[in-house]
Amino acid sequence: MFVNFESLASSSKVWIYQSNREFTANEVNEISEVLKDFVGSWKRHSKDLKASYQIRYNQFIILAIDESYNNFSGCSIDASTNLFKNIEEKYHVDMFNKLNIAFKNGDHINIVTLSDFQKYVKEKKINKKTIVFNNMITTKKELKNEWELAAEDSWHSRYF
Repeated sequence: MFVNFESLASSSKVWIYQSNREFTANEVNEISEVLKDFVGSWKRHSKDLKASYQIRYNQFIILAIDESYNNFSGCSIDASTNLFKNIEEKYHVDMFNKLNIAFKNGDHINIVTLSDFQKYVKEKKINKKTIVFNNMITTKKELKNEWELAAEDSWHSRYF
């Protein structure tokens, strides 16, 4: 059951899928339709999941499930994984590489490998105040408060 993202409880489970490139406006529209259809029919053993999604910065897709309504299962996670594999294939993007690090440079989102991130820190192209994306968060509350942080306040701080 698709619901407005803002109506989900702050304890709702979230998954963040980061694309290795920005989607075009047309791609965002197409992906939004696919996601709305998917979330609208997403189920756990024939029972509806109260869920939603957001696309942020044309590069991050966030899925969310309100577990107080109905828990997700391995099968429902497999279904979402298959959805993102299809998005990867259709749009020629990488959505599963957890070693890609995202950070802001002004209004621009940069995606670099972990080794490049470490190199940029040493070269002082990235500093402790650089805004990074902590895609390891797991709840809607963390999304609001801990997703976009200064590098010094995230797990990225170990590189300074």
